[in-house]
Amino acid sequence: MSTNAPTLAMPAMPTANDLFFADGLNRHTVQRNLDAALKNADDGEFFFEYSHNEALMMSDGHIKSMNTSLSRGYGLRAVSGENVGYAHGDVFEDGAFGRSAAVLDTVTKGQSGTLANPPLAANHQLYLESNPIDLMPLTTRVAVLEAIDSYVRKQDPRIIQCSVKLAAQWQLIEMMFADNRSMVDIRPLVRVDISVIAKQGDRQEVGHCGRGGRTTFDEFITTEGWRSQADVAIKQALLNLDSRPAPAGEMTVVLGPGWPGVLLHEAVGHGLEGDFNRKGTSTFAGRVGERVAAKGVTVIDDGTLANRRGSLNIDDEGTPTQHNVLIEDGILKGYLQDRQNARLSGTAPTGNGRRESYAHTPMPRMTNTFMAAGAEDPEGIIASVSSGIYATQFGGGQVDITNGKFVFSCTEAYAIENGKIGAPLKGATLIGNGPDVMGKISMIGNDLELDEGIGTCGKDGQGVPVGVGQPTLRIDGITVGGTGG
Repeated sequence: MSTNAPTLAMPAMPTANDLFFADGLNRHTVQRNLDAALKNADDGEFFFEYSHNEALMMSDGHIKSMNTSLSRGYGLRAVSGENVGYAHGDVFEDGAFGRSAAVLDTVTKGQSGTLANPPLAANHQLYLESNPIDLMPLTTRVAVLEAIDSYVRKQDPRIIQCSVKLAAQWQLIEMMFADNRSMVDIRPLVRVDISVIAKQGDRQEVGHCGRGGRTTFDEFITTEGWRSQADVAIKQALLNLDSRPAPAGEMTVVLGPGWPGVLLHEAVGHGLEGDFNRKGTSTFAGRVGERVAAKGVTVIDDGTLANRRGSLNIDDEGTPTQHNVLIEDGILKGYLQDRQNARLSGTAPTGNGRRESYAHTPMPRMTNTFMAAGAEDPEGIIASVSSGIYATQFGGGQVDITNGKFVFSCTEAYAIENGKIGAPLKGATLIGNGPDVMGKISMIGNDLELDEGIGTCGKDGQGVPVGVGQPTLRIDGITVGGTGG
């Protein structure tokens, strides 16, 4: 077992004052330096962050690692037009902060910006403030890992390995603004991952299922909860042992509900972020009011869903999260905006300014992005396909937002033959263009599901928790790359 020892003492349910202003940093001095740094700016804030992280992993029936970390730091941002000055650090004393504030003078010096009004406080509380790490003793977590490992190994003699990971985070942030206002948000986050390797002859296959959200471990560590999760991972590994090579060519593809929405996230969602559209680099730039998808297609980004992985009470600039309709019945309605890009494009921020940590500047990012349900029966959608592919799980993928082209690999997929789900397939990849594929959606199911709470989105080197989702979809004419004939 390897342990990264904490570097900071953590009191029970600490406050922002406990964490940020108890050892040499004076709140009034910080406010004075912030006011000076933003004197000629258009926008900016002081961002404090404290994060307590812990992950426990079992593999091969033994605890392999336990990693615990405590981090604390601040970021100070000044915005002038398209220019952004950013200074960050983890030394909490007035002199260090004063030097950080002075650096931003290079951005605002000589400018005469009108400082934007700070965001309004959120009127929703989407998650509990409790620390999931403190609420679940280590002995309980170890017992859960042992129970999962024992259960998985008994299900089938072909299972040769099981890995289980429990990870949790408790984050407290405070943002200070130039009008003596401040906002605090306390953000819990948990995740349970179960991975299984099955072997038959010389062939090995992997199955995986992850679940989580902005809550405690309680709902995930009930016997019923973790068994259902383990069964999904086991099923995937064993099915893939019997899979046949996927065919290649253009064909009808049916996407299952839930996690397959990651394709929508990548192929369409990133292209709707405000910075790409303001700069004209997205394939959706300048197309508000135009048809960009088939009739019936409605795409939503909603950061206000309780306990969801991508949800936030306020974004990382202090703007309350919102229910944002991006595409309605196939028509583009708007983009995801942070404060800077909204101001420069003459629109309102949408609560999508997000950053990975105090060491990063915010940018427009998705929260929970999904397609709304339609009216079709999912079984009827599959029955309508004489020959095609039914994809229910995806692995890695990539997209070029300038043209919308994407490539995604399927980790669980099946042949559709004469309107029925057939043999499992291996090696299927979906290749296409986001806007083009959105126009080829011909049937939308009534079974909208959100993912199980495992998504992490990468952009410009920053990763943030997100959610995805969709109902069952029929897409007519998408290119499938495979290994079969």
